[in-house]
Amino acid sequence: MNPIYGILIASVILFASISGCSKTDELSVDDGDEESNIELTLTDTYDKVRNGARLILNYDAQGNAFKGTVENTTNETLKRVRVEVHLSNGKELGPTTPGDLAPGEKREILLAATSTNFDKWTAHPEVGEGEHGSDGGGERGEHDREGDSEHDGEDGEHN
Repeated sequence: MNPIYGILIASVILFASISGCSKTDELSVDDGDEESNIELTLTDTYDKVRNGARLILNYDAQGNAFKGTVENTTNETLKRVRVEVHLSNGKELGPTTPGDLAPGEKREILLAATSTNFDKWTAHPEVGEGEHGSDGGGERGEHDREGDSEHDGEDGEHN
């Protein structure tokens, strides 16, 4: 066999093995402020880091709820960490009650869905005074906003 073909085959095998890394290997990249537009099926697992918060979430069909954890992957306290789930029927679950997470701290997440007419979903953790953290008043419950659109008003606030 020609040595060039051997090098080419070895390169292809190496590339294929690197490309086949698990989702966990991808977590070293922080998605920052970007929200994922990829909808998951009801059997998929959300497992991503955003602004230092790693969210692992699954849908539990029997309990009609989203269950998982949010974890601080940084060396600093993350302020006002909360989680949202967006359903394919346009409804939004959450955000969960904001809370600070110390470095390495993990918190259980449970968001119940009152509706069942959805087949896809997406989720994300929020950190700090962003989207829902600047309401200036009392906290809203985990399920108070289901059915609200995230961008109802022109300024992005809920009406």
